[in-house]
Amino acid sequence: MRAAVVRSPGKIEIVEAQVPKPNPNDLLVRIEGCGVCASNIPPWEGKPWFTYPMAPGALGHEAWGQVEEIGDEVSDFQKGDRVAFLSNHAYADYDMCESASATRIPASLNGTPFPGEPLGCAMNIFSRSKISKDDTVAIVGVGFLGALLTQLARATGARVIAISRRRFALDVAKKMGATHIVPLDEGPIDAVTSLTNGRFCDVVIECTGKQGPLDVASEITRERGRLVIAGYHQDGLRQINMQLWNWRGLDVINAHERDPQIYLRGMREAVAAVESGLIDPAPLYTHRLRLDQLNQALGMTAERPDGFMKALITYAR
Repeated sequence: MRAAVVRSPGKIEIVEAQVPKPNPNDLLVRIEGCGVCASNIPPWEGKPWFTYPMAPGALGHEAWGQVEEIGDEVSDFQKGDRVAFLSNHAYADYDMCESASATRIPASLNGTPFPGEPLGCAMNIFSRSKISKDDTVAIVGVGFLGALLTQLARATGARVIAISRRRFALDVAKKMGATHIVPLDEGPIDAVTSLTNGRFCDVVIECTGKQGPLDVASEITRERGRLVIAGYHQDGLRQINMQLWNWRGLDVINAHERDPQIYLRGMREAVAAVESGLIDPAPLYTHRLRLDQLNQALGMTAERPDGFMKALITYAR
């Protein structure tokens, strides 16, 4: 099979690798596609704590595809099932997962991409945020995740303020139902102060993984409000305004999950949400590239050029 190998920072090679053999409780999945995650950027760019070269297929974890082979003890899946699954080596033609880490994609979604891990992540963050119809919610950072959370928050009837540095992203947020859009680089704290009559927001979800937007998110959360950290802060230390957090009595929620079963639950909820039309991620898949274009896809994910929301690596046969 073909597999991408991160040889060194910024350098990716496509190699021939052995197709893995499933263990008794495993599924071997022939991959249709894999989303490109922002968490891939630090290991691709290079940080001292990463080791190179990485294993074939490494970093790919947003895959979906068809079951090619099942382990001897698997009873809940069969060959040909279309699944989204949790794995870590999906920048390849095949990857393997435990059957307990996969969810079936229904026939109603045949032919549509389904990067289950980030879709499930959005559902889990939304659940942790406990948004109600009477809330004023700010989404700080409108990428793929922020756009989905905008849809979900609006579906509750909440008032949603979308904040982003990119004009294109703000336009997307408006289409996803945002009540108000605010440029991140044009006085967002003053803008939210005005929109809320100085009360600020009941729930603020920070989706960028960057220091500046985290500071803004803290400032616009009301007294006894909920500050939800959904951004992936893995490229270095952060500073927080603990005086502000203490004074306002904020409930600060780290919305990153580590339990695979919670991830899987979110993926199943995402299947139901997409199938019912509660969320529509299709307009957010803005760039589709081949496996040999993974370097380009990662570059776009890092730079976020105009018109970019989410890159998918697709595996044409």
